[in-house]
Amino acid sequence: MPADYRYCFARRTHNYLDFGPGEDFEREIVVKVNVPELLRAELRRPSWKRELVALGTNTDPYQWVEGRYRFMPEILEALEEAETPVTVLTKSPLVLRDIDLFERMAKKVPVSVNLSVPTLDEAAWRATEPHTPSPAARLDAVEELRSRGIESGVLVAPLMPGINDEPEQVQPILERAKQADASFLTGIALHLRGEVKDVFFGWLETKRPDLLPKYEQLYRGRAYMQPEQRRRTTRALKGWGRSRRTASRQNNPRTATGPVRQDALF
Repeated sequence: MPADYRYCFARRTHNYLDFGPGEDFEREIVVKVNVPELLRAELRRPSWKRELVALGTNTDPYQWVEGRYRFMPEILEALEEAETPVTVLTKSPLVLRDIDLFERMAKKVPVSVNLSVPTLDEAAWRATEPHTPSPAARLDAVEELRSRGIESGVLVAPLMPGINDEPEQVQPILERAKQADASFLTGIALHLRGEVKDVFFGWLETKRPDLLPKYEQLYRGRAYMQPEQRRRTTRALKGWGRSRRTASRQNNPRTATGPVRQDALF
């Protein structure tokens, strides 16, 4: 069962599996138990060019079922054998279980292991990310990864007006990310596409009716905020300092994490 992320893009994929994006998403999960074998077969193809593989751009590879099935070690070993760069995005400290693998891989190919931390505000976390690991523990994971020489950054997403975007809510993330020596920090304003919009607005009606008029205005007829509103929503991130070394690595196509996508929060 996926965690209850109200705006997660993975909700949309449930429709293709004949599941609903609402309660079905929160209660049902489909596990492809032969994924390591399928991956190895793909990596053996002569046409494989060792492009960067991004894990976690739609659903979390370290969600709780990974603790039972343990697919990721086999997946990472397959990518290592194929000399394929990898980037991982997760919100689970379970990623540290495989830290030795990541450290070994990083000596051969570009590796980046990144954590999503939308907020450190306890009230906002419990309201918007029920059943997820502690955001503080995620930042501790970034620090541990960096201490082992593994590239690791922080994705502050989504930033939601009136919920987690106030400077006093974002500043603790910036400070902790610096302390952890995060390789980068990126923030993304909330965007709502397809069925995700209906689920999120249903949550607002129940939990934050005071914000409903504001969000109706922000997202009327669109999935994204207007550019100026997005800039205001991410304004608190402007205090983040980035070293030349990190900026250089991000601009390197072999080390960059690829297009940044909104991760799951609710």
